[in-house]
Amino acid sequence: MKLKSAKINEFRTWGLLLTMGGLGLMILGTGGIVVFGQNAGKIVAGIFLVIGTIAMVASLFVYFWAGMMSTNTMSIECPECGKRTKMIGKTDRCMFCHTILTFDPQYAEQSQPITDAPNS
Repeated sequence: MKLKSAKINEFRTWGLLLTMGGLGLMILGTGGIVVFGQNAGKIVAGIFLVIGTIAMVASLFVYFWAGMMSTNTMSIECPECGKRTKMIGKTDRCMFCHTILTFDPQYAEQSQPITDAPNS
């Protein structure tokens, strides 16, 4: 089962979730005008729009951080699939086949490729 992904993809996933969550909050807040009427609805809409904007700004920082990390990483060739992938830290996963990659000898014996077939 491929549940884990490369570290850089994990950061990008969090950025996408913050973006979608922020947009969703802004849309829900705007719907508060319909539900609560003109006076109270504007207050609810304003609160949700501010929270959504904060989530959007947080996603901007996450994407910026992931981009800066991506420029400073080592690009290596995956021994399993042969594609070029970026590696952050001592251990990471291939962006394509999710094989565990490492430079540390103490983790090298433990790294096994992840397959979709159950262990038998």
